[in-house]
Amino acid sequence: MQTPIARRPHGDRPVSAWHHALDQLDLLEAEAIFILREVAAECRHPALLFSGGKDSAVLLHLAWKAWYPERLGCPLLHIDTGHNYPEVIAYRDRMVRRYGATLHVRGVEDSIRRGTVRLCDPLESRNAHQSVTLMEAIAEFGFDACLGGARRDEEKARAKERVFSVRDEFGQWEPKVQRPELWSLYNTGVAPGGHLRVFPISNWTELDVWRYLQRERIPLPELYFAHFREVVRRGDVLAPVTELTPARPGETVERVMCRFRTVGDISCTAPVESSASSLEAIIAETAECRITERGATRLDDRAAEAAMELRKKEGYF
Repeated sequence: MQTPIARRPHGDRPVSAWHHALDQLDLLEAEAIFILREVAAECRHPALLFSGGKDSAVLLHLAWKAWYPERLGCPLLHIDTGHNYPEVIAYRDRMVRRYGATLHVRGVEDSIRRGTVRLCDPLESRNAHQSVTLMEAIAEFGFDACLGGARRDEEKARAKERVFSVRDEFGQWEPKVQRPELWSLYNTGVAPGGHLRVFPISNWTELDVWRYLQRERIPLPELYFAHFREVVRRGDVLAPVTELTPARPGETVERVMCRFRTVGDISCTAPVESSASSLEAIIAETAECRITERGATRLDDRAAEAAMELRKKEGYF
């Protein structure tokens, strides 16, 4: 039996293509859509965490397919550190318009003004502080589930996650009390004040994400493609030179061809040297890469890889 490929947003691409056999991307897509529909059926007020990165772009597209032909069945939530690349914020807003979504933005800066987040230095990374702002947003809107684009191949702590991750009233995660998910049966019950973090693309790899972006023609911020940028070398990592992250005394600023494998807070996201200026080139480069996405590009995680599990236990996404 021939299976139609789902319609693209706004009818901007043909819908007459057919294929005869399910490939790996089809199976991953079907699993993710099943998970999203479980959330729609079982949760009262979910939200999709959308940062403007490639994983959340894939998740947004999958959610659009899961609810089609109806509008998206949940709002988007962006926890803004205030230290994002302008290109990513502009892309976020374009995607909201593209999918006809509702977007809530809550900033770490607001938490700082309230006194719930306190910085040791005005220029320190705000990445870890996002969990406070997230919990405040969950309480404000009454979300009982937050959909995230985390993948299990990113780093060790995320590999311990279930698809439906139970969080207590403080947003804390305890790996030893997570529930079994045999035969794709999910327990969505939570204690009063608690909520779920749900990860529909848990079984995807970085390569799967890039291949899906190509297949579905999902746009991305230009930062993901090769461009020239001023950087300094710190060990084997390229640190971007910006107003927030200036070069340190004695460092040599270079202008190199590079791209980002992941985008996030400027203070902790590093590019990699690359000439890959198309999805085809990125896919080929990723297929040959032996260093994880976060191992190559996340300045804070490299400094203390074990910190991610601690952050997750404290409520980080």
